Amino acid sequence: MTGLDVGQLALLRELADRGSVTAVAEATGRTPSAVSQQLKALQAHVGVSLVERVGRGVELTDAGRALAAGAVQVATALAEAEAAWQAYQGDVAGTVRLAVFFSAAELLLPGLLVRLRAYPAVQLQTFDEDVSQDAFAGLTADYDLVVAHRSDDVQPAGSRGLTVVPLMREPLDVALPLDHPLAGQAYVTPADVIGEDWIAPPPDFPIDRVLSAIAARAGAPVRVVRRTTHLPLIENLVAGGHGVALLPRHSSVGRSAGAFALVPLRDLRAGRFVEALLRPDRAARWAVQVVLGELEAEARAVSGR
Repeated sequence: MTGLDVGQLALLRELADRGSVTAVAEATGRTPSAVSQQLKALQAHVGVSLVERVGRGVELTDAGRALAAGAVQVATALAEAEAAWQAYQGDVAGTVRLAVFFSAAELLLPGLLVRLRAYPAVQLQTFDEDVSQDAFAGLTADYDLVVAHRSDDVQPAGSRGLTVVPLMREPLDVALPLDHPLAGQAYVTPADVIGEDWIAPPPDFPIDRVLSAIAARAGAPVRVVRRTTHLPLIENLVAGGHGVALLPRHSSVGRSAGAFALVPLRDLRAGRFVEALLRPDRAARWAVQVVLGELEAEARAVSGR
């Protein structure tokens, strides 16, 4: 077998990541018929079945998955070659698409943009993506860099064939109204706060998973009275006396003075990991490496490391 078509391999890889011909067509600007024809041509070339119909959709065969993995290696090698050429020319340039959830954007994006002024030929495009922690890995199909978060009890997404770069671990503190009896304490325990009215993100977000751990440790259910993904709204609700919440320390401490108290939680490891997720071929791009390096530097700065 010789002369594999790089474009056809890329489509097979996209099918492996996105799961349907329709999704691949939408992502690549083709019609589903055109995608199917290219996949059939690749299948005819290699002489084995790469895709099989399952119900109303399709799935990759074992051979298809093996060849899709090879497609990742091809794409990565091409990206590495382009990066090496840019390095030889001494001119880092390109557009980088960054997806970032709201509170991480507030914490990291202003400083990152300042740092990237040193690279005028690198154009950063940013996109708001605040999803459940299990959905961040899927975003790497559409973005060069995805800033994700996960709770302490969840493994990183590297097993999905992604490059995972730790940015910081952010402790989660209990946010209390300033007039709350516990607001002046050095710390609180799950038993101290389990009976409060809680304001929380939706289920399957990292902070909510830690709240579930508080309930398990205290041996009592949590009473959630309001749910939202908007961190400043949670802070304002706590400040107004409408409940308590778990808030990420570095993200919220700047707005806490005179508004609400942040009290560390004892007897439970409470935090979230903030990470950058990338496809390996995107991670090989020099412009992406520059943005990632400056993102790491900004994360170190804001977390005090």
